[in-house]
Amino acid sequence: MGLPALEFSDCCLDSPQFRERLKSHEAELDKTNKFIKELIKDGKSLVAALKNLSSAKRKFADSLNEFKFRCIGDAETDDEICIAKSLQEFATVLRNLEDERMRMIENAGEVLITPLEKFRKEQIGAAKDAKKKYDKETEKYCGVLEKHLNLSSKKKESQLQEADSQVDLVRQHFYEVSLEYVFKVQEVQERKMFEFVEPLLAFLQGLFTFYHHGYELAKDFSDFKTELTISIQNTRNRFEGTRSEVESLMRKMKENPEEHRNISPFTMEGYLYVQEKRHFGTSWVKHYCTYQRESKRITMVPFDQKSGGKGGEDEAVTLKSCIRRKTDSIEKRFCFDVEAVDRPGVITMQALSEEDRKLWMEAMDGREPVYNLNKDNQSEGTAQLDNIGFSIIRKCINAVETRGINEQGLYRIVGVNSRVQKLLSILMDPKTASETETDICAEWEIKTITSALKTYLRMLPGPLMMYQFQRSFIKAAKLENQESRISEIHNLVHRLPEKNRQMLQMLMNHLANVANNHKQNLMTVANLGVVFGPTLLRPQEETVAAIMDIKFQNIVVEILIENHEKIFNTVPETLPPNSQLLLLSHKKNTDSKPPSCSERPLTLFHTAQANENRKYVNPRGSELCYNAVQLSTQKV
Repeated sequence: MGLPALEFSDCCLDSPQFRERLKSHEAELDKTNKFIKELIKDGKSLVAALKNLSSAKRKFADSLNEFKFRCIGDAETDDEICIAKSLQEFATVLRNLEDERMRMIENAGEVLITPLEKFRKEQIGAAKDAKKKYDKETEKYCGVLEKHLNLSSKKKESQLQEADSQVDLVRQHFYEVSLEYVFKVQEVQERKMFEFVEPLLAFLQGLFTFYHHGYELAKDFSDFKTELTISIQNTRNRFEGTRSEVESLMRKMKENPEEHRNISPFTMEGYLYVQEKRHFGTSWVKHYCTYQRESKRITMVPFDQKSGGKGGEDEAVTLKSCIRRKTDSIEKRFCFDVEAVDRPGVITMQALSEEDRKLWMEAMDGREPVYNLNKDNQSEGTAQLDNIGFSIIRKCINAVETRGINEQGLYRIVGVNSRVQKLLSILMDPKTASETETDICAEWEIKTITSALKTYLRMLPGPLMMYQFQRSFIKAAKLENQESRISEIHNLVHRLPEKNRQMLQMLMNHLANVANNHKQNLMTVANLGVVFGPTLLRPQEETVAAIMDIKFQNIVVEILIENHEKIFNTVPETLPPNSQLLLLSHKKNTDSKPPSCSERPLTLFHTAQANENRKYVNPRGSELCYNAVQLSTQKV
């Protein structure tokens, strides 16, 4: 199991679960730091003492063999698997060289020791410095918050407002420091996949030059070395893309955290101070609380960020009522009372601010005014999977294949945005959409046409491969066996709505043609996967975990391109036999137009009122009205 992704949205909540996930990352960095120190020490010993070479190599090999990489996410790509097993491969090579004699390795320090020291000091050291800053700000924020919440409500309003402003500034600074620390921790975790292994690979390559027997061993190692070099480069390339995406998300979270909060399974969650009766009075204990409106269940976990641990047992109660506490009835501010069905007495809670109290009372159906803070961020796309949409894609594909298939960087090089938008407006005009499929004039550059095609696909209300299947496609790409990946993706493609599948087939046939000309256009299947993966399989929510899955989106597209004939022209074994008829009809209409409902092969089922409510059922079980014209594309 890999390390859990650290979501920026959790920095705001700062929950116990978030702190636990952060601790696992910190423990992994400490483990890596200790291992690098030991590895450097062993490497110096290896260079300095030829007479102890055999024993030094054995220990060095054992150290490599024992260390296991843990990657972010719940699955690994083929490249990450290759890199993860590389240490064991290196250990095997060193054991085979155990009885060989060798000269002093003059450049071992520059090749191995210096890069590892640099990575440990600059990257892991920077993460440690960020942790110190984060811990310091945590203690500062919690201290200021406690002091602030102890202010008497009887003080002057101007004094209270000034205190509120000061707390908001400290809270915002703590939030920004938390975001930066999470970003740095994940950056170092990703960097170690190549900056750690690459010096080891270079060191081993240097060893081969000093061996007579090593020449033969190097030939045996060559295939894995090539695979590992490619995997390291692929991982580095993915890291650069992922890092920029994660950094962009972090900036968005800084600018407007409310719009990018993670979707929570709870109606409300956050920290509350709960009044507890003691032998000599009362005390206020900090709890992380969650509330679920459907079950009316409140869970309270005593937790203090400063100590980093729980202060007692969890407690869960069922809500009976929630009432705002009158200002003049209690010394504390922002308080409200909760009655529980399964606990006697009243539970008095203190929110972190007036706004926070309103949110809690709104969630618990209390007597505070209701404020709806949810924003509808969905926007209707102007692009659709209709005749005009199919016409646009065909025109773009035809233009590319007739006069630009060999252009270098095809689909990677983007066109000028104003030109792209102008071309799209022309193509989407119903007056021009009915013209022939080949009427994109030569005045339009190929990069403008390819950008228009990609932009149109992104303008669809949902991705072509649909939000509801996004996780299933990603899960299929994470399967270890290549045949299982292809089979699962084959099944998923045939679960897509017919129009989506038709346009996807048209696009994959075209991309396969582009890849067949990669010697001229330099666009291999892998490059096309990088370009179209995020477009065809974009996630519904922008999270760190979703960004980490981009590499698997690319793999899905690679499989679709390489196996397009099988995936689109044959029916998966798991589909009903009648799907063969559906496929034949689908192939017949692919080259002309999207088939209407009346053109699809259907199986008749009679209802109780056959003459009035007759329905048809297609081979995948979707009920269609008898007089329906076309299946509408599902929106998610």
